[in-house]
Amino acid sequence: MKKIVLFVILITSLLSCSVDNDNTSYTYSVLPVESYVVPASFTLGETYEIKLKYQKPTSCHIYQGIYYDKNLNTRTIAIQTAVQNNQVCTADVPPVSEVSFNFIVNNTGSYIFKFYKGKDANGEDLFEEVEIPVVQ
Repeated sequence: MKKIVLFVILITSLLSCSVDNDNTSYTYSVLPVESYVVPASFTLGETYEIKLKYQKPTSCHIYQGIYYDKNLNTRTIAIQTAVQNNQVCTADVPPVSEVSFNFIVNNTGSYIFKFYKGKDANGEDLFEEVEIPVVQ
């Protein structure tokens, strides 16, 4: 009896789902960090809020999160966005947006934050590096 009830629930669940085939596709991009707020130093074991400001190039860009890559005590940071393809964008540039994340200090020494600043004339990635010492 239990197997029949589970089977009926499974079939009902599958039939109640709707698969829309609207072929919506997105293009993903990484945006530069316009400005940031970081402390002058860290204390081991403490948590700090890191604030980032960025500019969406069009009204069609949707915030997707913070690109965050760590390699030892180096952190690379940028803004991730998505744009729905075949969408009409307005010419007005949206206001500067602000996001933040909490950073937990787990290591001694200094942390190096590399904030993505865009690309140069040759298409090479540009970063602004900030070294923040961990004091005790």
